[in-house]
Amino acid sequence: MTQLKKYFKKGILEAGCDEAGRGCLAGPVVAAAVILPKNFKNELLNDSKKLTEAQRNKLRPIIEKEALAYGVAFVDEKEIDQINILNASFTAMHRAVDQLNKKPELLLIDGNRFNPYPEIAHECIIKGDGKYLSIAAASILAKTYRDEYMEKIHQEFPLYDWNKNKGYPTKKHRIAILENGDCKYHRKTFQLLPENQLSLFE
Repeated sequence: MTQLKKYFKKGILEAGCDEAGRGCLAGPVVAAAVILPKNFKNELLNDSKKLTEAQRNKLRPIIEKEALAYGVAFVDEKEIDQINILNASFTAMHRAVDQLNKKPELLLIDGNRFNPYPEIAHECIIKGDGKYLSIAAASILAKTYRDEYMEKIHQEFPLYDWNKNKGYPTKKHRIAILENGDCKYHRKTFQLLPENQLSLFE
């Protein structure tokens, strides 16, 4: 069991923020913001990358039920192409914070950079989803909402294998792009194929 910290600064209302899907070739980037109650406890809660899909899906309704407030926001592939993936990640986090029905006094941001949110202080925490409960909770919401969306659009374009790769650059995903071209959900500003395309068949 990992002991994640309950807060960064005692006695203030903190929201953990994280995103999912930055490194994908297709689909949106999704962010979540979560304010947990002071006495929140869950043995399973950890960085979403360290959990199985079943564990993440089990935790999502618990987080949604017990959080004091939460928000989830999407920035789609068209907007990612317009403003770039880094700005899209920050925009998604801002939109998730916009949805909170309580105003936090501090935002705990997973990562090393952030565009300040108006009138709320923030702390950037590298690998924060493995250090703070609220960021771990946000990472689980962002990941599960995004995975669910990718499974939905997989029905429309099954040849890209999104139900398994969720839009990440797997060999199978890239071979499908090479053989069939890209589709409307692909991020056109991303390098969809490696420079050496033969490497896909090695």
